[in-house]
Amino acid sequence: MAKKKRQPPHEEHEGEPWLLPYSDLMTLLLALFIALFAISQTDQTKLKQMAQAFTAAFNSGGPSFFDAMGPNPGRRAEMPSDEDLGNSAYIQENQNLEQVQRQMEEYIEANNLKDKLTTELSEDGLMIRIKERALFPSGSAQLVGEAQKIAPVIAGLLATLPERVVISGHTDNVPINTAQFPSNWELSSSRALNFMKYIISQDNRLNPRRFSAVGYSEYRPIASNDTDEGRQQNRRVEVFIARNYRFDPNASVSAVGADGAPAGKATGNIPSTGTMSSMGSTADSSIGGTDDGGVSSTGGPTMGGKAYTGDLPPALAN
Repeated sequence: MAKKKRQPPHEEHEGEPWLLPYSDLMTLLLALFIALFAISQTDQTKLKQMAQAFTAAFNSGGPSFFDAMGPNPGRRAEMPSDEDLGNSAYIQENQNLEQVQRQMEEYIEANNLKDKLTTELSEDGLMIRIKERALFPSGSAQLVGEAQKIAPVIAGLLATLPERVVISGHTDNVPINTAQFPSNWELSSSRALNFMKYIISQDNRLNPRRFSAVGYSEYRPIASNDTDEGRQQNRRVEVFIARNYRFDPNASVSAVGADGAPAGKATGNIPSTGTMSSMGSTADSSIGGTDDGGVSSTGGPTMGGKAYTGDLPPALAN
């Protein structure tokens, strides 16, 4: 009987041995990334469903390391570092200022006041600019009737914020020299003070400690004084809401002082260049002023030509 010839053993191709470990590696990597994704989610229901899927796929229903995994509330309640706290405070404050700006812009749009009021949000804070004709007669510090509409809105918005508020008066460079206002310093300061008192009187939630008033005379122009249009823009009152926090990834959050002013790196500085006038300061009458016009013979806040005495806080009623 003839013997059968043995067939030579089958030789595998050189490239075939790597296929099995490669496929296993890809499967494990896929499982790893899916597991990391599932663990990073705060939805524990989805994580449990993912664990059940892996158990069925890789262990044929047997026990799995996912079974030992339970809810991890520590991941969701992880306390941020001091640096994160500082950034979080800045972000929250920025969101609050943006919301106030949106509300103010909506009021401006609804009442067609674009030619009288503007807002600007910067790294220093939120600025609300009000042109002279919306608050005062020419050359006067008496609040006119339109201020009764604007001031309550601003007061209501300021009551929702804890930041310091600086109200500043500005003039053009046209000289003025009257018995009540020998120069622009007096006029700009009186306007800022009167408007500040009137705003505080509109909402009893406002703490006078947060407020200050300052007159800048002609020395903070935002437009050229060479034209009538430019001088109109320079005659204004500004309500500045100063930030308490600055974004600084290399420093922790700084506390706010007891007087409402930020301490350390938490800043609320008003943009400043040049010399600032204190309230009630006097200067040489040769310093520039605003356009001529009637002036009030009464001191303190006024409304419609009459001294305003209603509902002022005790600290400001003098």
